[in-house]
Amino acid sequence: MDPARFTRLDDTAWQIERVAGMRVPAVIYADEALIRDMDDKVYEQAVNVAKLPGIVKASYAMPDAHWGYGFPIGGVAAFDPDQGGIVSAGGVGFDISCGVRTMLTGLTLDDVAPVQKALADQLFRDIPAGVGSKGAITLDAAEMEQMLEGGAAWAIERGFGDAADLARIEEDGTVAGARADFVSERAKDRQQREMGTLGSGNHYLEIQVVDEIFDAAAAQAFALARNDIVMTIHCGSRGLGHQIGSEYLKEMALAAKDLGIDLPDRDLACAPIRSELGQRYLGAMRAATNCALANRQIIGHLARQVVRRFFPQARLDLLFDVSHNTCKVETHVVDGRPRELYVHRKGATRAFGPGHPSLPESLRAVGQPVLIGGSMGTASYVLAGVEAGEEAAFSSACHGAGRAMSRHAALKRWSGRQIVDDLAGRGILVRSPSTRGIAEEAPGAYKNVSAVVAAAEKARLSRRVARVKPVICIKG
Repeated sequence: MDPARFTRLDDTAWQIERVAGMRVPAVIYADEALIRDMDDKVYEQAVNVAKLPGIVKASYAMPDAHWGYGFPIGGVAAFDPDQGGIVSAGGVGFDISCGVRTMLTGLTLDDVAPVQKALADQLFRDIPAGVGSKGAITLDAAEMEQMLEGGAAWAIERGFGDAADLARIEEDGTVAGARADFVSERAKDRQQREMGTLGSGNHYLEIQVVDEIFDAAAAQAFALARNDIVMTIHCGSRGLGHQIGSEYLKEMALAAKDLGIDLPDRDLACAPIRSELGQRYLGAMRAATNCALANRQIIGHLARQVVRRFFPQARLDLLFDVSHNTCKVETHVVDGRPRELYVHRKGATRAFGPGHPSLPESLRAVGQPVLIGGSMGTASYVLAGVEAGEEAAFSSACHGAGRAMSRHAALKRWSGRQIVDDLAGRGILVRSPSTRGIAEEAPGAYKNVSAVVAAAEKARLSRRVARVKPVICIKG
């Protein structure tokens, strides 16, 4: 994008001034190099989001922003139901509540190195991954409903993990207001055998080593030190979430005219929050969020079992589990007064700062852990929420590196087999059922994650705590 199209607010804030139809300005957080590398579609989509009814303050895009369906990936927008605000299936996305979970192990790189290959092979055998992957769990109708309304708490009640995990999961592991009856039978059928599975695309399970500390006090509070081994899981609501997104996007698009909504883009299909359709979507979307929380809880339990076969002494405490691709009801201060808003984060993550009452007491003084996934073979980051993030973008931050090229372009450029061999030469073992999937997710197909998180820190969206690098990657 051409920086001249923006009003530059500071080194990392670029404003698109209001034009016809925009209810608020749009703001993209990035340094100049990241702005120049962004697709012009990000500009167009940020403008279109700013035209939606009831939007508050601004349409935001994070430093990892790239083109998506409706909202840009990395898009954040909040809507006020008292001002005709909407909820948008396109503003949440298809992989509802895709998110990241990081677990502490109490191990070091020296512990893992001698068993690296055996550990990689066992994790690959025990964690189903890939397109259409199925797990050992089969849900009947009653269990499906309980899972959709119970989330991670449901999984723990069935023996997948520890009750102590719940305090370190967003929403304490269960999103209120979920409605299994607003989820179609087709969506439920797709999920019947998919609990405890990674799926495909950019989803992964990684064994990682902490290789740099940026904030010693926050790292100590998060129990992170150099050479520590952590385990990170990145996945979402699988086929169920995709089905819900597809169905409601279509229904909202067809209903828009009757609901009095002039859509700037069909992929921004939405409905008034207080409409019958809006309430049905929110109930189904929350059920999909619970599905994702339960899925990550089960995968975490399966991975714990594998690691403990090799290291019975491993701690495997949960650092945090946070979602992106959600719409959350949150209280934010706007124009000097608190307002209840429906905050859409699509490819963006919640990043509450120190003192926020929703954080567990053990983390409240430091701020929320913000887990930023890199691309396969590159670094990932642990950040912390900051107080200034509330004003900047409703306490939101980037969620990953962000794609720099399409999957189709990546396939043309890279060989999956060659990537596996190259990474092995760097000490990173990759296991995947699909060499095509590896090529699509090539490290070079993504932006520089270090540049993205540095921009997020400079923009006061969050602050860097630690950098981690992969040792083992189980890829869908």
